[in-house]
Amino acid sequence: MTEIIGVRFKNAGKTYFFLPSGHKLSPGDRVVVETARGIECGSVVIPNRMVDDGQIVAPLKGIIRLADEKDLKVVEENAAKEKEAFKICQQKIAAHRLDMHLVDVEYTFDGNKILFYFTADGRVDFRELVKDLAGIFRTRIELRQIGVRDESKMLGGLGICGRPFCCSTFLGDFQPVSIKMAKEQNLSLNPTKISGTCGRLMCCLKYEQAAYEDLLRTTPRVGTTVVTPDGNGVVTEVSLLPGLIKVQLDADPDAAPSVYPREVLKWGRDLSRGRRPRSEGEGKSRPAGNKE
Repeated sequence: MTEIIGVRFKNAGKTYFFLPSGHKLSPGDRVVVETARGIECGSVVIPNRMVDDGQIVAPLKGIIRLADEKDLKVVEENAAKEKEAFKICQQKIAAHRLDMHLVDVEYTFDGNKILFYFTADGRVDFRELVKDLAGIFRTRIELRQIGVRDESKMLGGLGICGRPFCCSTFLGDFQPVSIKMAKEQNLSLNPTKISGTCGRLMCCLKYEQAAYEDLLRTTPRVGTTVVTPDGNGVVTEVSLLPGLIKVQLDADPDAAPSVYPREVLKWGRDLSRGRRPRSEGEGKSRPAGNKE
């Protein structure tokens, strides 16, 4: 077991583990740490905690110090510089007539590098742009192409639910989302209904997927032959969440389907293979697969 703290460098960015170096920290505390990008200032989101060694990637680095007023002032100054750098970069992109959209600018804490994030439909030759920017800012320049999901995460906004984007508020990593999830949740496959502002499938499809998968395992599908309290029948419609099943009874095929709670129905593998079930009133000596 190792004692760690979790540090995040953006509002909804990834959480990285560091050694507390003897400090007792609480969520919201600002710390200065060394990362692969250099010295950075981040916020503690996970207080001192013991975790299994299998959950960490060794070797962990310890925090350098608690952020003081001077460090926080540097963060504020960098934020002001980022706005100015954004304007300058936009002007240079227009001057070079590059087919790219600038999304965000980020200064490293020590000021040794400036990162420019952009989106583009294809590859962009930005070598001349990098030269211009390096001549202006006199530091290392890195242009990084990102996807539309990352763009939404950086810019933020409101989703079709009326709430701020999940990716820009609490999602640290993007989870894989597939059209299969929309089908299993019985959602409209209209792209405008199941796509987020970024144009990709909504991340929230993942939230309830485990519950739907569990319900699908315990619910007969449409077309399955089942045994009801009123006799045998075939499932015509399924409402997963309330657990209500519409069944067309064999005894009265012209009548409207009857609705039953999932718990009162009986079905099995032999029924899904097309073998007719045996109702409770039939004799035990009669094979379950015989036709009436």
